Amino acid sequence: MTRGAFLVAAAAVGGAGLPASLEAQEITGGISATVLYDRVDPIPLGGSLGEVRVIHPVGMVHASMLGGQLSLTGMANLEGLTLEDGQLAPGVAGEGYADRRHPHTYVHEAVVTFQPADARGISWSLSAGKGFAPYGSDDPMSRPVLRYPVNHHLAQVLERLVGIAAVRAGMVGLEGALFNGDEPDGPDQWPNAGRFADSWAARLTLYPTHGVELQGSLASVTSPEHRPGGGLDHDQQSVSMRVERELGADRVYGLAEFARSDDAAFVMHSLLAEAAWGRGPHQAHYRFERTERPEEQRLADPWRTPRPHHDFSNVGITRWSLHTLGYAFDAALRQGIGLVPMIELTLGRVHSLTPASFDPTLFYGRETVWAVSAGVRIGWGVRLHRMGRYGAAVAHEPGSHAPGHDGAH
Repeated sequence: MTRGAFLVAAAAVGGAGLPASLEAQEITGGISATVLYDRVDPIPLGGSLGEVRVIHPVGMVHASMLGGQLSLTGMANLEGLTLEDGQLAPGVAGEGYADRRHPHTYVHEAVVTFQPADARGISWSLSAGKGFAPYGSDDPMSRPVLRYPVNHHLAQVLERLVGIAAVRAGMVGLEGALFNGDEPDGPDQWPNAGRFADSWAARLTLYPTHGVELQGSLASVTSPEHRPGGGLDHDQQSVSMRVERELGADRVYGLAEFARSDDAAFVMHSLLAEAAWGRGPHQAHYRFERTERPEEQRLADPWRTPRPHHDFSNVGITRWSLHTLGYAFDAALRQGIGLVPMIELTLGRVHSLTPASFDPTLFYGRETVWAVSAGVRIGWGVRLHRMGRYGAAVAHEPGSHAPGHDGAH
């Protein structure tokens, strides 16, 4: 694992003046960002558009002390500076954006975990801070397909103040959490601490064999789209199977998931399957997704929707069926710097499940959609971890299969 000189210095500074038991025994970190060109056709109100953006500009830190019993997982995300208007992404919606991916908050993760030594084969942990609730699958940022899926807000619950208890015994793991229901309205917004514990989530994970995970999770999220707490509540369910293994010289990854969200007015479903194969510096990946999305009223800016969301914002439901195929080449440069050129193509269609209230042909000009992305990711230090699992819930299996994120540079 690569460690830069600044990390060693940070460990020394962080431990200065502290009791020996609280000095960081290990501290690692890394930075990365992707310069990306996206072109999408059609866009809201018809036509096509191409843009260059810097996405995923992140810095990570991992530290441990007390003989590894106390740890910190941190990630800063600067998309608020580079993606103020969002990233072109057909079908993606949330936090006041539509057909664009919203920027994540500056503090993406800051979670402290206490995990004592295993006793009789049982491990347990307590985690607290800002991060992911134990629900659904991994953050798409750490997965192989570059383009975010439409189901991001159905399949993950992130950037909340969380208190998590986790326990694992052999092949069975269980997590439970309390958190605040409100989603952020902007990248610089902190969760509403007054709403902490108004929502909960629980996840059961089975580890039947090396590199294989089966999970089922439930979440009750109070008024996520209305920060004061007066909006509709979301009851969410997720099941998935994840495989990540090395077969000789080959690296294989696969994820199949189903997610459902019920807000008492509409029920949304999502089915997603993605896979990646890699050998040496080469990696090819594919995703199919079929996700239902609420269509909200648009503002004068057709990419934006009302925030806070209100009960009468939804004007219909669309179903997005998208195929994405991509390739990445992981070039390791000197001094721990990684360079990953990549390209992706997305083809699919959108159709309305409520045609009387929303017609995509009128809004976009047609039902078929295509998008192409090409860019390069550059990084230094440790690479992206699997976000959303802490302490006893960490699988301790091979790292993420995101391009350029499967180990140290």
